Amino acid sequence: MSGEHSQHRVPREAHRAVYIISVAADLAGVHPQTLRIYERKGLVSPARTGGGSRRYSDSDIEQLRRISQLTEDGLNLAGVKRVLELEAEVHHLEEQIGQLRQEGEQAVADTHRHYRRDIVPVSQSLTVYQRRRRGGAR
Repeated sequence: MSGEHSQHRVPREAHRAVYIISVAADLAGVHPQTLRIYERKGLVSPARTGGGSRRYSDSDIEQLRRISQLTEDGLNLAGVKRVLELEAEVHHLEEQIGQLRQEGEQAVADTHRHYRRDIVPVSQSLTVYQRRRRGGAR
C-alpha cells in the first residue's frame, strides 16, 4: 500500500520512486530493516528497478512516517495495517461524496435553467379590487 491513500490529491511527482532504501529509511527516521518488515507485512509497496532494487517515492516516505506515528501511539503492525486500510476507505468515500455532490449541484443547476425557460414575465401593474357597496350610489 503506497502513500497515495494517506494523502488527498497527492501531486503526481510525489509518486515518482527515486529514493533507495537507505535514503528512504533516513528520511522516514527508521532502520532499513524496518522498511523490509513493513513491506513484508503489506504496509508499504515500494517500486522496483529492473534489477529488483527498492525505490521509494515521497508519498511512500509520508506513508512510512504515518506508520511510525501509529506505532509510537501504541499500535502493533496489524493495527497499523487496519488503520491505513480504513483511512484509504475514508479517502475513497470522501472522493465519492465529492463526485456525488458535484453531480447533484449540476442536476439542480440544470433544473433551474429549465425552470427559467418556462417562466413568463407578468405585468408589473397593480390592480386594486374594491367591493361594491349595496344600495349605494355609483
